[in-house]
Amino acid sequence: MGRIVRVITKDASVVCSAIDGTDIAGRIEQINKSSAVCTAALGRLALGASLMGFGLKNRDDTLTVRVDGGGPAGTLIAVSDSYGNVKAYISHPNVELPLNSVGKLDVGGAVGREGTLTVIKDMGLKEPYSGQIPLVSGEIAEDITQYLAVSEQTPGACALGVLIDTDLTVKCAGGFLVQVLPFAPDEAIDRIEQNLKNITSVTALLEKGMTAEEIAKLPLEGLEPDVLDDFEVNYVCDCSRERTERMLISLGRDDLEDLARDEVTEVKCNFCDKTYRFTSEEIKALIKESKNKDE
Repeated sequence: MGRIVRVITKDASVVCSAIDGTDIAGRIEQINKSSAVCTAALGRLALGASLMGFGLKNRDDTLTVRVDGGGPAGTLIAVSDSYGNVKAYISHPNVELPLNSVGKLDVGGAVGREGTLTVIKDMGLKEPYSGQIPLVSGEIAEDITQYLAVSEQTPGACALGVLIDTDLTVKCAGGFLVQVLPFAPDEAIDRIEQNLKNITSVTALLEKGMTAEEIAKLPLEGLEPDVLDDFEVNYVCDCSRERTERMLISLGRDDLEDLARDEVTEVKCNFCDKTYRFTSEEIKALIKESKNKDE
């Protein structure tokens, strides 16, 4: 299981959330059977979405982060609930690229750098909130930091990391998100900036055995941080046969009639790889249900 912890400074002017998402990134690799660079890319996005979604106001609120960078990995999507539970999808999970110029996985090369990062918050209103920025680097953390500063006017810092073992499984994965509130004093901001310079990679901290709480407190060292929330967090897909039926009905009668010609129709969930099977008779029943709704 993963862990997400949120801490706050004594004057309540800065919040930092941190996640140990090793199990989440590991589940992503298992579902997608992805290459090292794609596991790292989608793992970073999933953990970033989890940190952003954690603490949304209402229980049923969701946050979706979508990256269309124009790279060979295609589109990346991560969806978080208000507890930080997350699911994620990547168009092309088997992309292989050489290491980058500093000997690291080339996440930016796989994602691409000439596209956009889009955030959609569904908070039960008539229309969901949507914000979008051009990508900064395609490395995910920098792009999330830029999004928060530009679209939500919340300066801060995001760090994300996924360390892949020699057998392509996930050795460790995690991240943190610092958010500075408008009334934060300059002294606090200066202290955080100095603290961030002294922090090594998140995966290095996890390899040392540091917990999510300990990592969350590092950027706020000297500002008397205290724990605000501490929750278990997991990879969770909420697909179901009923949701799949509603999706099929939304296709419209003509498409359903085409599907009904096949003996069996299979629909696979992109987020968890689960397959739902519908017989021709079951598709015809959905056509009838669709017709009744139209009348």
